[in-house]
Amino acid sequence: MFGPSVPRLIAIALGFSCSLPAPATAPTARSAATSTKARQVAAAIRDRAAGRIKRFYASRGFWPLWASSGTIGPEADLLLEYLETADRDGLKPSSYDAAGLRTLIEKARGGDPQAGARAELALSEAFARYVADVRRVRRVKITYLDDELKPRTLAADTVLRAAGLQSSLKAYVGTMGWMSPHYLRFRNLLARAMATGNSAEAIRRIRLNLDRARLLPGPWTRHVVVDAASARLWYYEKGKPQGMMRVVVGTAETPTPMLAGMVRYAVLNPYWNVPVDLARKRIAPKILAGASPASMRIEALSDWSASAHRLDPAEVDWDAVASGRRAVRLRQLPGGNNAMGHMKFIFPNDLGIYLHDTPDRRLLTKTDRHFSNGCIRLENAPALGRWLFGRPMVAASRKPEQAAALPAPVPVYLTYFTATPTERGVGFFNDVYGRDH
Repeated sequence: MFGPSVPRLIAIALGFSCSLPAPATAPTARSAATSTKARQVAAAIRDRAAGRIKRFYASRGFWPLWASSGTIGPEADLLLEYLETADRDGLKPSSYDAAGLRTLIEKARGGDPQAGARAELALSEAFARYVADVRRVRRVKITYLDDELKPRTLAADTVLRAAGLQSSLKAYVGTMGWMSPHYLRFRNLLARAMATGNSAEAIRRIRLNLDRARLLPGPWTRHVVVDAASARLWYYEKGKPQGMMRVVVGTAETPTPMLAGMVRYAVLNPYWNVPVDLARKRIAPKILAGASPASMRIEALSDWSASAHRLDPAEVDWDAVASGRRAVRLRQLPGGNNAMGHMKFIFPNDLGIYLHDTPDRRLLTKTDRHFSNGCIRLENAPALGRWLFGRPMVAASRKPEQAAALPAPVPVYLTYFTATPTERGVGFFNDVYGRDH
């Protein structure tokens, strides 16, 4: 039901929505309004294009991408700026011959259709190669829970088709729309650090953040990003962020991992399955001190299977649990004080990590929000639920563990961004998990 498809793989890889509409004036509908120059450039492209580049142009009637109005547009100058500063991406500017490309553009702007076609094709080749190079994964280690999220080598026609779908190529290039907004933020931060003489500990750390951001899709892909360093969450769709919230993430001892997976369903009125170490450290000592499991809305179960039965609390050796000599499965019943709150969002994984509501609002007001056992506690779970499902998420009854499948799975990326801009230039969040070393 949720298997990957080729269009979806392309969309996730490049960061645009499969449902993104084509420009209002598609090449096949432009004939009456197009300029003679543009048609002449298109004819020259038909004669000159080859390989995957030709496949892209053939799909649009050989209509130019960079010279759609008959002359090379300003988006070409924006691309040149990226190529000339490709060292910020960990690439070699000399690989793209920006100077030669600039010469071709200048000649094309003289009005010769053949020169326009040469510049057009050279721009497309350089752009396709640059996008593929920028998106290539480097030294960051992340766990991919779903194969469709794993990075893939991008073919030239795939890159160009994504650009051709944009209503504004200038905006797409200017905002580096094939990359996460976080990537562009760190790229600009790196430029600031290099210009203001920051130390080589500092530039190296920014590059680490840049490489982490490289793994994320662009904002046209509907997805969620959780940054465990700043303890914040964003969700993106239709080319821009749709919301942001604070979260509580793992402690230094129980860090939130770096992983990517597909949110596939939500659970309303969830149980909280108490981790064994918390059962030992927190629950058992309270019971030994006189508290009853019922007062904490805690149930003891016979085992961890789906067919487990409830135990009488008197059957449990709480001394053995508190000392670590016996492990017992405990769960907290749904309700206002349940540690999961009213809902949780599941991207299946063996680590037991998910996004969930929380009744403890106090921790969300703190500057440092590293308090969980690795899961992500949400400041506004209902808002995320409305965005994910397109409707308010309300349980139909008080029945525990009501599962609701998403209409389509949504990628979630758990990452770690320590670099941040400051008034003086560049700053860093506390490297709680020691991943910058």
